Amino acid sequence: MRRTPAFLLEDEAEVKRLIRENPWATIVSHTATGIVASHYPVVLEEDAEGISIVSHVGRPDEQLHELGRHEVLVIIQGPHGYISPGWYGAVPAVPTWNHVTAHLYGTPEILSDEENYRVLGDLVDFFENRMPRPARLEQNEEYARRIVHGTAGFRLRVTRFDARLKLSQNRSPEIVETIIGELEHGENYAQPDLAREMRRVHGE
Repeated sequence: MRRTPAFLLEDEAEVKRLIRENPWATIVSHTATGIVASHYPVVLEEDAEGISIVSHVGRPDEQLHELGRHEVLVIIQGPHGYISPGWYGAVPAVPTWNHVTAHLYGTPEILSDEENYRVLGDLVDFFENRMPRPARLEQNEEYARRIVHGTAGFRLRVTRFDARLKLSQNRSPEIVETIIGELEHGENYAQPDLAREMRRVHGE
């Protein structure tokens, strides 16, 4: 990603928040047969030192990605959206795209079947906990354990990350407020999640 100083995101805690709030990830591997990409949910290991995520892939994706044999890239995409130059008033401008994005790098560690089962349970719990009657893997453990055999769990201890927080930090407070208003209530490109992120970053 382009290294515009004003948009660099270097705070590890903020990257963790991004992962926590946006768990649908893209996994990219440069394998012996070419580039492979897959999409899976990830869970942040809250008690780990540094940034560590766990997930799983459906077999045979672990072979396609050659998981455990080399570094992979995991892309976390937060709120994003189109920004029209018409929202800048008389200021000369071109269209752009605001976004919050992190590229995570590391070599995956393949989990045992038992740890994979636990991680899948944590994944289910992460999403089900907000439901009125949460579903749990242990409610039908025999079936759940059969499903586990069709997946390969992994842990990725992030060795480096490259992240951006591009939210109009280079614009005046008046323009920022106009952009936020359009993202909140505009008829053409409303993106309320992006508007909330902009308000948070701009201290509103």
